[in-house]
Amino acid sequence: MKVLVTGADGFIGSHLVEALLAKGHDVRAFVLYNSFGSWGWLDTLPNEAKKNLDVFAGDIRDPNGVREAIKGCDAVLHLAALIAIPYSYHSPDTYVDTNVKGTLNVLQAARDLGVSRVVHTSTSEVYGTARFVPITEEHPLQGQSPYSASKIGADQLAYSFYASFGLPVVIARPFNTYGPRQSARAVIPTIIGQVAAGKRSIKLGALRPTRDFNHVSDTVRGFVAALESERGLGEVINFGSNFEISIGDTVALIADVMGADIEVTTDEQRLRPDLSEVERLWADNAKARELLGWTPQYAGREGFRRGLSETAAWFSNPDNLLRYKTDRYNI
Repeated sequence: MKVLVTGADGFIGSHLVEALLAKGHDVRAFVLYNSFGSWGWLDTLPNEAKKNLDVFAGDIRDPNGVREAIKGCDAVLHLAALIAIPYSYHSPDTYVDTNVKGTLNVLQAARDLGVSRVVHTSTSEVYGTARFVPITEEHPLQGQSPYSASKIGADQLAYSFYASFGLPVVIARPFNTYGPRQSARAVIPTIIGQVAAGKRSIKLGALRPTRDFNHVSDTVRGFVAALESERGLGEVINFGSNFEISIGDTVALIADVMGADIEVTTDEQRLRPDLSEVERLWADNAKARELLGWTPQYAGREGFRRGLSETAAWFSNPDNLLRYKTDRYNI
């Protein structure tokens, strides 16, 4: 089928485009327009793959551009979003414009053009600090940051178009995705990048929160399953590993994988406000298994270790590491 991927120039989006092309789908990649002519991470794809790629440069905040991009497409995988939590503290308006109004643009155009499936990207951050674990899709939503609040709004809009207009929407809710190409604003690339650059005193924020880390290939398989399955319409579906680990223990595991003796120093600017910090995340992924037949291939501690090893190897490649500013705090 002809599939539009918004946010195709980003971390997860670029991996998803690769996977869809490999499966034989006709892919249109929506990338953020810029005067450099950059397609983000898609620029790193092999030339053969890019020859078969239909790239549309635009802005998710522009209704006309979004409509033009969706024309002729059978399905939309909507990943375009602003995702950095610290940046949302001082620029929340941009998060409403991009995450809420941008999603509305996609939904309205998809409805008008008769798209057969829309997979909307949520985030585990909408749950806030877990009230119970593992977290099912019925867990209350808590907007503990402007980012998470904007994603709650986008999720509710997506569901409203299913309930009100019958738009065939699936809401995919990935937990903390990691892997090659991830932005340095995330904790795992922050740790690995500093170690790969030769640092042994690592600057981090809070170490006590726990996360459920999901390897990017597992997240991508979840999106593909949501696209190709006949089930899941109107549903919210978690994609997580069902394995909980603290940031502190993640640091120790990375140090072991990379053979480095490191110490951690607290960088105050990396700490979230107390009430905004999400203290605990742990996914229940039973619904994804039951509806879509999806299970993580990097599950449990050993799966996480294997994923970290592959991620560290990618970041340790000098050509890849050069793309990152490991001496700076990236918000």
